[in-house]
Amino acid sequence: MAELNPVKLWLMRLSYLGFALLILFAHLLPLEINPRPFGGPDALVALTFAWALRRPQYVPMLLVAFVLLLADMLLQRPPGLWAGLILLGTEWLKSRDRALRENTFFAEWVTVASVLLLALVTYRAILGLLLVSPGALSLSFMQYGTTMAIYPLIAGLSYMVFGSAKGKKDDLDQMRHRT
Repeated sequence: MAELNPVKLWLMRLSYLGFALLILFAHLLPLEINPRPFGGPDALVALTFAWALRRPQYVPMLLVAFVLLLADMLLQRPPGLWAGLILLGTEWLKSRDRALRENTFFAEWVTVASVLLLALVTYRAILGLLLVSPGALSLSFMQYGTTMAIYPLIAGLSYMVFGSAKGKKDDLDQMRHRT
């Protein structure tokens, strides 16, 4: 029965915040003059989903909301829409983490892909209803595909570097509740 040390818990939360800020910084760097012809991956969403499924206590709702709202502001998206959809997806994945602990990585990957696809379709539908141009559909689906392609890499790096493996069925959190 593993109890989570409060120092490690806050260190991992700060690590998530640091990685999120690093991803945003890298995304904002002016590396190219011309726009790219393809949609790059949303590494922030992949990181958030991977940590939400593997160690949900590392990514509390308020931290995820802050990071995603900051990303919306910095990346000039409609404030709160993408953040809200991804936050809903993250919380749903957190509620399903116990059911996914016994499954294979492929089942986890398909679940994450389904949640992200639902968020993407909902995002584009809401923007369409509000008469806001959502951009090219092909770029959105390219970004979706590349995000799903790097998800195993991010989940693997999270496991190797931080040891954020899926919790065991009998793990207890610091309040002695099953995680």
